Amino acid sequence: MFDSKITRRGLAATAATGVAAIGLLGAGVKSADAYQGNMESALSSLYQALGSLREATANKGGHRARAMDLIRQAIEETQAGIEFADEHGGGG
Repeated sequence: MFDSKITRRGLAATAATGVAAIGLLGAGVKSADAYQGNMESALSSLYQALGSLREATANKGGHRARAMDLIRQAIEETQAGIEFADEHGGGG
């Protein structure tokens, strides 16, 4: 029988090795869904801005509501851009 004590450090090292191996194997294969780092970052910022506007008081003469509508439109367009790039092999 194999009598070994599994330590956190050993488990972490094994996991890290596995992740690195998978990364190396995947590096040579082009993914159909290329990571859209800049677009994802923009999307995150837009959601954060929308959240901030939701928390703001509503007495802005309609400008807060209009800004929220425009941000929702920007979110939709950004998502559409990500989907388009995924379908057509665009990255970044």
